[in-house]
Amino acid sequence: MTDHPKKDVAAEVREFLSTRRARITPEQAGLPVYGGNRRVPGLRREEVALLAGMSVDYYIRLERGNLAGASDSVLEALAHALQLNEAERTHLYDLARASTPAGRRPTATSSRVRPTILRLLDSMPGVPAFVRNARFDTVAANALGRALYAPLFDSPLFAQRGPVNSARFLFLDPAAKDFWVDWDKGADDAVAFLRTETGRAPHDKALTDLIGELTAKSDEFARRWARHDVKFHRSGVKRFRHPLVGTLDLPYEAMDLPSDPGLRLNFYTPEPDSPEQQALNLLASWTTTGTVVSSAND
Repeated sequence: MTDHPKKDVAAEVREFLSTRRARITPEQAGLPVYGGNRRVPGLRREEVALLAGMSVDYYIRLERGNLAGASDSVLEALAHALQLNEAERTHLYDLARASTPAGRRPTATSSRVRPTILRLLDSMPGVPAFVRNARFDTVAANALGRALYAPLFDSPLFAQRGPVNSARFLFLDPAAKDFWVDWDKGADDAVAFLRTETGRAPHDKALTDLIGELTAKSDEFARRWARHDVKFHRSGVKRFRHPLVGTLDLPYEAMDLPSDPGLRLNFYTPEPDSPEQQALNLLASWTTTGTVVSSAND
């Protein structure tokens, strides 16, 4: 990707728009259907142009990957016509920005965890918490976060190389399907999160290297990557099958650290007095309280 950035962004635009167009039927778009012999899944290009209020030639130019110079009103019309959700709309804008000369410059991403953030993790001994970058590298974790994610930290994948990376574990370590109860959902989400990041930072070499590695080594990853799905990682519930305390359904929150581009604080907060809270209390009692482990190595 870094050798031909303009060409690669154009390919991303082309595949993203064509896959979004293919998933919408004329009926879903409120268009009449004449005849039953449609050669393409979803909408035709001329139908998207009609819905977006632009010429067919201009839409074809956009779908060929040329978003440079597209105004906000054009992008909004396109997002409306293709029924994009919030994450998809943001991805479209990211791709449009990456299509410009300014957007083709590398995006700065922090990899160091500041002492104030380490102290914050250290002040949360009863909550599993960790800091992760957009490539799914865990760059710092408190003791309970490390204990919860023990199968990752103990994975032979990371015995000779670091830092711990949950995407690599998810797709390359068979133990992942035991650890994550909803492995398929976790796999779908992880790929969508990585795809979202490629729009924000299309020239992050470490990111493209990770994607290339997973595509080459995992058919499950490659199949999902071809969908061009995107998603935000903000909150939800994750289900774990922990080797020591059993099955846990843990609500999570993920918060960007504005002063540290690309870093995100993740933590789990079960309901008070719930079985999950009791299990975490038990896990914490086996853990050295207050120990923060930083994985940053640069």
